[in-house]
Amino acid sequence: MTTPNAAWAAPGPAGHPHRPVDQRSIDAATGSIEADLVALRRDIHEHPEVAGEERRTAALVADRLRAAGLAVTTGVGGHGVVGMLHGARKGRTVAYRADMDAVQAGQTTGGVTDTGHLCGHDLHTTVGVGVAEVLAGLRSRLSGSVAFVFQPAEENLTGARAMLDDGVLRRTGAREIHALHCGPMPVGTLAVTPGFGMPGLDRGTVTLTGPDAVARAEALAADIMDLATIRRPQTLDDMEQLLLDLGTPDGPLARFVNIQHATPQPSQNGSVTVATSYRCWPEARYLEVRDNIRAITARYGAGAAFPAAPFPALLCPERDGTELERHLGRSLGHERVSRMQAAPPFNGEDFALFGQRIPVTYTFLGVRSPGALVTTGFPHHVDFEPDERAIGTGVRAMAGWLAERAQRA
Repeated sequence: MTTPNAAWAAPGPAGHPHRPVDQRSIDAATGSIEADLVALRRDIHEHPEVAGEERRTAALVADRLRAAGLAVTTGVGGHGVVGMLHGARKGRTVAYRADMDAVQAGQTTGGVTDTGHLCGHDLHTTVGVGVAEVLAGLRSRLSGSVAFVFQPAEENLTGARAMLDDGVLRRTGAREIHALHCGPMPVGTLAVTPGFGMPGLDRGTVTLTGPDAVARAEALAADIMDLATIRRPQTLDDMEQLLLDLGTPDGPLARFVNIQHATPQPSQNGSVTVATSYRCWPEARYLEVRDNIRAITARYGAGAAFPAAPFPALLCPERDGTELERHLGRSLGHERVSRMQAAPPFNGEDFALFGQRIPVTYTFLGVRSPGALVTTGFPHHVDFEPDERAIGTGVRAMAGWLAERAQRA
């Protein structure tokens, strides 16, 4: 870390008689910097940095936070940046998290691309900076404190753990933490996730030997793939249906097994290892799937190895998510807010590790332009091209939410 730990918890300024922060003030402040935020997003977008290499992005964020008057700590859990904003009124400390890394070359669907911001982290980072700048300009009316957590290495699921191990929650004193992620809904809309979030991830291996190991491994891999209850959408209609299913209570995504891959990997000694990974919902299904894989592999005279516990699911508390839904409806308009009724089956989030420590909310920010193909709003798709007007929506939504949460007793 490059700045003293005391900066994380420095006392705020004395009280101020002005009225509390309101949504009208937030909207006006956001409008005044919106064009600058779009320019910031384009700068980050043009300089993508993969997990663990976010030096330039982190420096850019730190400079913006310092210019806004926040106490900034860098080098947190790698290239993580933490900015502390202290309001003039008494309150509590809440946190906002934004991920900074880009998608590594080849980690996409619909084709292969070079390294790039195809998951929207450039937009997430920009929204986080915008929220910090807006609330900093209103600090004389702000209650409590807000910790802005800019996280590296989300794509490889290591950044959150590194920041937590570096004491980010203990040092900031955050009581809860909130985040946004791009989603394929219309720009200007948001979807909350009370009682849901994102699935975890489990991995296992099976090693087969013998002269027919290759053929047996291919058959074994096919049997494991057959455990899937859902397949990745292949057509535009499939993707549109997925969006409908995510909003359907007790629909086809209420319980799922998504086998991401079961891949035979021959070795030089003639053995073949079948490596598999999969996502489930609800989280308890991992034990069921492990038992199913063990039963399948036993038929091939082998055993399955699971070297670690499944990576946890992100689960947002029902009460907090419902309160967020009501807040966004009041501040932005109820017609712009929807509720997800299931977890997206094809992606995960290491924000889940924050959720194991303190309450979280996780909101999907619509980035699909009017008339655009649904693929332009799907993270990790080669067509991903978010509408930059979503930046202003995200800043207005999260600035108001954080200001409200920080003023609570």
